[in-house]
Amino acid sequence: MTLGDEIRGHLPYLRRYARALTGSQQHGDNFVHVLLEAIVAAPDEFRSGDGTRIDLYRGFHRIWESAYLDDGEGDDDGEDPLVRAAHRRLIRITPLGRQILLLTALEGFSVEEASQITGTDAATVETLLADAVTDLDRESRTSVLIIEDEPLIAMELEQIVRDLGHDVAGIATTHEDAVAAFEHTDAGLVLADIQLADGSSGIDAVQDILARAPVPAIFITAYPERLLTGGRVEPTFLISKPFRENTVRAAISQSLLFTPQLAA
Repeated sequence: MTLGDEIRGHLPYLRRYARALTGSQQHGDNFVHVLLEAIVAAPDEFRSGDGTRIDLYRGFHRIWESAYLDDGEGDDDGEDPLVRAAHRRLIRITPLGRQILLLTALEGFSVEEASQITGTDAATVETLLADAVTDLDRESRTSVLIIEDEPLIAMELEQIVRDLGHDVAGIATTHEDAVAAFEHTDAGLVLADIQLADGSSGIDAVQDILARAPVPAIFITAYPERLLTGGRVEPTFLISKPFRENTVRAAISQSLLFTPQLAA
């Protein structure tokens, strides 16, 4: 199997991580593109013996650090002040602890694997992870509209949302019901299944909702790789079925940090 074949299967999930980290399909996919260019330029420097998936996320982490961990002083005097301000904002709202939370909760890496990816010792990773979860508990609460046609999954999502301290604005099962429910609630976040009971699309429902008000949206699907190709307008925040509470927690927290959008 070629290196390209090894990498290809991991790319949809790396795109998911990159989009969640940056809050944008465009910016996240751009980081992945830069990583792939670096791998093509120096393929022998890519492999470390820890496995292709870890090597891929480690390479991404290094590129992310080089782009966003600059303090904005010295050589960047000529940089656009707006770009510099955006970089500083990302540094402030996406610290290493939040990256570790996304790596473990969203991408399913163990503490040891997150340690390998970030170049941080396991004890520090555990401390940063605990701090990140504590930070989540201090964040502002919101009201969540759930768009899900499977009753058991809807109930599970409702319980998770309430356990996290958020309110449930309502539960809708179709495109039409979702838009109507949003218009009659104060929802500040939408959790949406992709395929709904009447054959309608959760993505279409969210697009109609965003035309009415800018709110963050998180999509839920059993087939995330189908929506993470980088070839069209796709969701920025995506959760795989079956999901865990920590995954929903991390996705909600990260989505609320950014201007809501399906894509940049």
